Amino acid sequence: MSYRSVFAPGLFARQVMVVTGGGSGIGRCTAHELASLGAQVVLLGRKAEKLQTVAAEIESDGGAATWHVCDIRKEDAVKTTVAAIVAQHGRIDGLVNNAGGQYMTPLESISAKGWEAVVNTNLTGGFLMARECYLQSMSKRGGAIVNIVADIWGSMPGMGHSGAARAGMVSLTETAAVEWGGDGVRVNAVAPGYIASSGMDNYPVEAAPLIRAMAQTLPLGRFGTEAEVAAAIVYLLSPAASFVSGTIVRVDGARPQARMGYPMKAADAQARERSAIAPFNGFHRARLPKVFGGEGA
Repeated sequence: MSYRSVFAPGLFARQVMVVTGGGSGIGRCTAHELASLGAQVVLLGRKAEKLQTVAAEIESDGGAATWHVCDIRKEDAVKTTVAAIVAQHGRIDGLVNNAGGQYMTPLESISAKGWEAVVNTNLTGGFLMARECYLQSMSKRGGAIVNIVADIWGSMPGMGHSGAARAGMVSLTETAAVEWGGDGVRVNAVAPGYIASSGMDNYPVEAAPLIRAMAQTLPLGRFGTEAEVAAAIVYLLSPAASFVSGTIVRVDGARPQARMGYPMKAADAQARERSAIAPFNGFHRARLPKVFGGEGA
């Protein structure tokens, strides 16, 4: 079995695509889809074991993948890693700035250290990766960058540090699209909503009932899949998006549009089977998070 992409085979043949946070979740799924479309995928992350596992999966499926351990929060590490990628592959055609993370806590309980850790991961690290890919490769030959943000519309109560960082990444995306467009570089972002991904298993056990109930707050009545997010990312990296830059593609089932004062009807089981909103699950190696009864990452 192989990845069931909706995009044309060979779409990214001979192109070098870097995916941060490529060892799990949305990053892992996106790396698999890019590799299935012919890309040379370069996985970045902090845990060698996870990166090795995903690279082995991709190679087992007939794709090409290399990996580098890199803490994107550290400027020197980012410079060195990007230089190594360019030295090995000659260029970087696309960057998926996917690495990120946060923890649940109210604003009044966030220490300066905790705030900085989340902002450094979700904003500063993404900036450093984008800057170095631009300076060391894309400024000379063009390229596409896709930043992964989050559903920040209507605030992020309980994760204010992440909301602030993601909002900063949205502004960075728009600014970079202007400053780097003249060199043939496009910069966009994808904002996933409630996605059934391995990241959900990082939250406290006591949050599980709340997480499982979130689907009923969405008009489409379900969680999104990793493959649905990956498809948006692949589109923005593709030639079909050659006139798309500085925009944010939301993959969220219309959650931000739901209003407390409106008696919303979430799609029921029958409606969720209709082709327009039925889940797309092209990832043949997808794993259901433990919070939903799966095996997790």
